[in-house]
Amino acid sequence: MAPRHPAQPDLLEWQPPATVVAFEPAHVRAATVAASIARAVAATLRDCGQPRDEVAERMSAYLGERVSKPMLDAYASEARREHAIPVTRLIALMHATGDRRLLQLLAEPMGWAVIERRHLPLIEVAAIREKEDELRRTREQLMREARKAGGA
Repeated sequence: MAPRHPAQPDLLEWQPPATVVAFEPAHVRAATVAASIARAVAATLRDCGQPRDEVAERMSAYLGERVSKPMLDAYASEARREHAIPVTRLIALMHATGDRRLLQLLAEPMGWAVIERRHLPLIEVAAIREKEDELRRTREQLMREARKAGGA
């Protein structure tokens, strides 16, 4: 076999894009829900590539109220239990950082997944196919019963 050119992609290395983006469970595992959210806030702030004061400014602009870097520090601290992030500020944090892992963290305990809207038609197609398969199996079962009874 001839060696592969460096610019030629290897089809066997291809991986489909992740449809659900979530935190590594070990990174947000904690004894309480509040502590888990604080760990997630800390991970978002660490991973976003923006200084916390800039994130605070973007959140402030989005909400129309002041959010400061010390507030973000408190929200990201498991030790500061009295400073759990309010849902409005969590939404602003997602807006400022683009980190949808925060929303997925909230959805997971209910067995839900956060996906991009563009995937919704394909999910609906899959649900229709499941129903079609169910109806086909029911029809086939009824046809077998009819043949046994001498009706067809």
